[in-house]
Amino acid sequence: MRVIVIGAGLGGLTLAHGLRQAGIDVAVYEQDEPQGRPQGISLHFDDRAITALRACLPSGHVAMIEATLGGPRNATQVLSEVDGELAVTGTRPSDGSPGRARPGHQAHRPLLRQVLLTGLEDTVRFGARLTRFATLADGTVTAHFADGSSDTANVLVAADGIGSAVRRQYLPDARVVDAGKRVLMGATPLRAVSATGLPELIGDNPATLQCGDAMIALGVLRFATPPLDAARQWLPAANGAAIAEAEDFVMWALPVAQDRLGAAASPDAIWQRARGIAADLHPTLGSIVDAAWPDVTFAHRVGVIPPLPPWPATAVTLIGDAIHLAPGFGGNLAMRDAQRLRDALVRAVQGEQDLLGAIGSYEDTMRRENFPAVAGSRA
Repeated sequence: MRVIVIGAGLGGLTLAHGLRQAGIDVAVYEQDEPQGRPQGISLHFDDRAITALRACLPSGHVAMIEATLGGPRNATQVLSEVDGELAVTGTRPSDGSPGRARPGHQAHRPLLRQVLLTGLEDTVRFGARLTRFATLADGTVTAHFADGSSDTANVLVAADGIGSAVRRQYLPDARVVDAGKRVLMGATPLRAVSATGLPELIGDNPATLQCGDAMIALGVLRFATPPLDAARQWLPAANGAAIAEAEDFVMWALPVAQDRLGAAASPDAIWQRARGIAADLHPTLGSIVDAAWPDVTFAHRVGVIPPLPPWPATAVTLIGDAIHLAPGFGGNLAMRDAQRLRDALVRAVQGEQDLLGAIGSYEDTMRRENFPAVAGSRA
């Protein structure tokens, strides 16, 4: 069996590792260059992601990732201003109930992606933009790219995110509904704000503060093991700036209406807009945004793909944000999808299930479990 994966995000790379571990031929095509597009620096990692990575990745990769997570996150804290000072005035347990995260850890997204790319250097082709695909008479699928090249495989997997080119052709009725909101996300080196007392106040758990119409979410990531030390011990082949330059940080997020963001598009322009919004908050919070790394600031689009009726299983399938958007925890769902699809394709290779039956079983589970989650996130 040969599998083509379109998209080298968290789900696509997890799937690629899982297929290679199972002895299945896989090629990954990514339209962006190796540095990728801006996606922020922080990711909440829960049991779905950890389980998927343990199932799909080599042991050294898993050890490297687990060693560089932040501390445990079991609740979301509510911050308020009391007599001019920030104070924790409430908590909400992270129990996975509607509107709440599962327990987990904060992860450094660029570092995670660099670890996932390690060992796949001969598998991932960057700068390859899919233009269309065609299903052939023998049931295989040919992917065509903007540079005129093509590739053929038994299965084509869309792992190319919210703007999926595969989804546009394969499921044209699956449209992204824009909620008209953006979340301005950024990060600030911990060393720059250690004197504010905020890192000690909130610890490892995330925190939120509401002030009039403005709201900010915050989270501190202190690496359990410095990334360079973890790489030397667990994954010496891993390298790059994401590992060499990674340091402890404070993640922050500011939800805004799209019209308040205006025409700001570059990381620096988005950061400047975030500074203006944060200026209406407590001075400590404004100083955190002021001291941020401008180049990792970006505006996350909030949208949803409304649940679809079942479609017939074919040699084309989808994972992650290519088919279901879940703001805040989509990376966890993408990696879980990757594990489940890998398991389905292994069953087909081993003769336990025919290929389309295996893909159909995966898609049934994906729709049943993820579409209700998407509906909840939309609410």
